[in-house]
Amino acid sequence: MSRPSGSVESFLAEPHVATLTTLRPDGSPHVVAVRFTWDADAAIARVLTVSTSRKARNLAAPGRTALCQVEGFRWVTLEGAATVSDDPRQVAEAARRYTERYGSPPPNPPGRVVIEIAVDRTMTLNT
Repeated sequence: MSRPSGSVESFLAEPHVATLTTLRPDGSPHVVAVRFTWDADAAIARVLTVSTSRKARNLAAPGRTALCQVEGFRWVTLEGAATVSDDPRQVAEAARRYTERYGSPPPNPPGRVVIEIAVDRTMTLNT
């Protein structure tokens, strides 16, 4: 994937929420609002959650997902292969980035995991 334009990077740096879309076992979409971080250098979006959440369970077997940040008539969709990890280093890195982006630490419930999306497709409008 080529690096998104500067205006897209600027938009992704704004501390908005996004929707994360995964597929349920029956193939129907599960869409949920999430906070996330964007690592432009590695082209990875990260979402913290718990292992028992529907979104994490939907990604128990590696699959593709889409994350869409919207503000008014501007939006960016990041798509790619997603994995779920409970590795303490990866979860800590996601929490560090979350704190930096949103200005306060994320919740720290038992069973916290990180969804990492290796972004290989970006779609945008008005950014």
